[in-house]
Amino acid sequence: MRRGTWGDDVEQLVGLSVNGIIRTSTLLGCGMSSSTISGRCRKGGPWQRILPGVVALHSGPLTQLHRQTAAQMYGGDEAVISGHAALGVHGYAPSATKSDILLLIPQNRHRRNFSFVTVERSWRVPEPVRKGTLRIAPVARSLLDAGRRTSRTDDCRALFAAALQRGDVTVDHLARELAEGSSRGTAVPRKVIQELVDDAHSVAEIEAQKLYSTSGLPPMVHNREVEDSNGTWIARPDGWLDAVALAWEIDSFAHHLSARDHEATMRRRAVMQRHGIIVVTHLPRQIRHEPAIVLADLAAAYRQGLERPRPDVRVR
Repeated sequence: MRRGTWGDDVEQLVGLSVNGIIRTSTLLGCGMSSSTISGRCRKGGPWQRILPGVVALHSGPLTQLHRQTAAQMYGGDEAVISGHAALGVHGYAPSATKSDILLLIPQNRHRRNFSFVTVERSWRVPEPVRKGTLRIAPVARSLLDAGRRTSRTDDCRALFAAALQRGDVTVDHLARELAEGSSRGTAVPRKVIQELVDDAHSVAEIEAQKLYSTSGLPPMVHNREVEDSNGTWIARPDGWLDAVALAWEIDSFAHHLSARDHEATMRRRAVMQRHGIIVVTHLPRQIRHEPAIVLADLAAAYRQGLERPRPDVRVR
């Protein structure tokens, strides 16, 4: 576009924008005066000023893409969107409480928080994932940045669980990102990640065995192969109460959240139930924090087992 011809070439002006958003410096470079820009951005005008130095070439409501594009322009060419806003672009459900956009910029850059944009200077601005015209932090970084700005442990746990279920990250990814990132605001995500690390199956089994020893129920054997009357293998449950053919399964939160692992767990459980085995399941967190409920569940299942004929299964 030739300088000073913008008024006759509005379509080309839109072509210089990104998603209908343009920098004031670009408009000035086209020969437009500051007063003209201000006039077109006044109330009732055809444009609107969104952020310092950033204009929308329309006066209607802003979409999330408009806001994200404007935030990125405001932050500069190295800015990366992270946190809840980035997770939304990655396909996660939008946050019900966090509508602002977290913008990561290099430590040597200076931008202030403004309107819906929260700016964080970082020595570790990640290599962005390109999503159309947007530069988005990878899922692990976006999760940790969102977690650092989440005050409720349950909300943070649900956020991390969704990513683990989708297979986008592992517990190791989250732990590494936590260790390498800023320590500011990490109390909640640190607690949740520690839960995940502590949720290792071997640790959970030991705690389960200790708890069961206080139940007053008949002795339980652990990690034994169970087969049918023909010697066909059925399963290897974490705990087995042979008197009533009861299997106790400890579902590790950290290791059973992928779709594949969840499907395998469901299939194994269905096989046991088809053979008449009573299956009781608990999470490691329940064993640790709700021992009375766990013991009550086991006692009820044992009574249920006594009331029905024992199936023809055995341990090897």
